[in-house]
Parts: sequence; structure tokens; C-alpha cells
Amino acid sequence: MSTAQDGRLNVAVIGAGPVGTVLGQALATAGHKLVTANSNYPQATVAEADLVLFAIPAAQIAATVTGYAKAGLFKPGQLIAHTAGEFGIEVLKPAVEQGVIPLAIHPAMTFTGTAIDLQRIRESYFGVAAPEVALPIAQALVIEMGAEPIVISEEDRKVYFEAISVANNFSKLIVNQSIGLLESIGIEHARVVLGPLIRSAVEEALADGHTPINPEELLS
Repeated sequence: MSTAQDGRLNVAVIGAGPVGTVLGQALATAGHKLVTANSNYPQATVAEADLVLFAIPAAQIAATVTGYAKAGLFKPGQLIAHTAGEFGIEVLKPAVEQGVIPLAIHPAMTFTGTAIDLQRIRESYFGVAAPEVALPIAQALVIEMGAEPIVISEEDRKVYFEAISVANNFSKLIVNQSIGLLESIGIEHARVVLGPLIRSAVEEALADGHTPINPEELLS
């Protein structure tokens, strides 16, 4: 494996969506080599890789990893990682049974699939998990991509993912509803009108930190 010589990894990214594309670019920028798929994909691609990164929907990870393991595509000592927030390393157990090193690397950010994401990575945190001996590897990969790693244990994974999901999904829902209300009364450029208010409200909430919420205060 190339890691023994220069610390650079041959990386196979499984998943052609925005997450895989951007993280692949970030790893390549850090000096790692993306291995290219060919007619024998994924067999040849996985065989060449020191790190296999599954950037696929969370619901597909267990079945995909199990299928690869049954096909004998993994090799002892490989790094196998996924990017799903809801899972730690337990979901990679079929690969671990073949001697791989499991990593969970979840970017706590939304992706557009454009170059903007490479800048946003530098402002983001990634939730990581790995066996204790391999945790520095997961942390180093995140740092090389420009983000900050935070360690999330298996038992805390559910709460972590709930927090990330609430912040992401409810923020979008509330902003969307507010835009719709303003547009319904004929206000043009509702997004521009709401932008400063939303940004200042979020900054204030982040500055204040967590406090118990009285539901009646939400309407005041």
C-alpha cells in the first residue's frame, strides 16, 4: 500500500453525488490519488484503493458493504469509510470481518456539488468514529480536507444525528414558510428581505447557546 512509502492514499470514492464528488476533490487537493473506475468497476477500483469511501445514501450502506464483502472485494488493512451521519462504524462490520479498518466520516454541512463546497468545508466540522487505534487516521483525513473533526461515539450517534438533522431540516422548512408568507401578500424579493433577519437571529441563537424553550415565547 502507498501509505507505507509517502503517506498518500489511493482513494476510491463509491458514489457520484455531490458529497462523494466534493470530498474526493478535497482529498485530491490534499495530495491523495483518486483511482479511476474502469470496465471491471467496482472490482478493480476497490482492489487498487488504500481508502474506499462510501458516499452513498445511508439506507444503501449496509447492503452495499455486505455485497462487496461477499464478493471478496475488500483486503486486510484497507481503510473503509462512510459519510452517513446516522451510523458509526458498526454498519461496516461485514468489511471489518475481512480485516479492514472502519472509519465513519460525516460532514456536518450541506452540499451543492460545486466549488463553493470546498470553501464551506473549511468552516465545517465532521463527526468521526473509528476503533481507538485508528481514530487519529480519521481525524487526520478530516484535517487534510480542511475541516475540524469531532469524535462521536457509537452510543451518542443517534443524538448527534438528531441534532444535525433538526438544525438542517427545520431551518430550511421555517425559512421556506416565511418566504411563502411574504410572497402571499405581494412582497417582492422576500428572500432578500428575510436574509438579514435570519442571519442575525441565527447568530444570536448561537451566541446565547442552549436554553430551555417556552413554546409561548416562539409566538411573541
